[in-house]
Amino acid sequence: MAVRIVDTSDPAETESLGAELAGSLRDGDVVLVRGELGSGKTTLVRGAARALGVTDCVTSPSFSIGHRYRAGDRLTVSHLDLYRLAGLEQEDPALLADYLGAGRIAFVEWPPDAAAHELSGARLRVSLTHRGEDRRRIEVVDG
Repeated sequence: MAVRIVDTSDPAETESLGAELAGSLRDGDVVLVRGELGSGKTTLVRGAARALGVTDCVTSPSFSIGHRYRAGDRLTVSHLDLYRLAGLEQEDPALLADYLGAGRIAFVEWPPDAAAHELSGARLRVSLTHRGEDRRRIEVVDG
C-alpha cells in the first residue's frame, strides 16, 4: 500500500492532481473520496473526470445519490455522494448498481465507515483536508 501526500494551493492544482490520478484508473475502478465540506472533493473529481474524457459540467451530487457522465464511447464516470446515508446495509442492494462495475469508473464522496461489499475493493482512497484559504492537504492511498 503506497501513501502519497500532496499540498495544493488553489483549485487548479487540486484539479490537476485529480487529472494525474485518473491516469492510473481502469475500467471498474472505485475511488473513495473523504474530506469535510469545502475541502475540494468535487474539484478533485472534476479534474479526474475531465482527464478521463468527460466534457459535461461536473457538479457535486449533494442533492441526489449521484451523477453519471459519458467519457467517450465505452466509459461512464460515476460521481456519488453518500453523505446522507448512515450505511449501505439498510439500503436497496441495487442502489449502487447503475454507478459501479464494468464500463465505469466511480468516485464516491462520503463513503460510509462500514462500507458495503461494493466499495471494499477501492483502487484509491483519497482524503482532503482544508488548510485555510485555497490550500489543501491531499493524502492518496493506493490499494
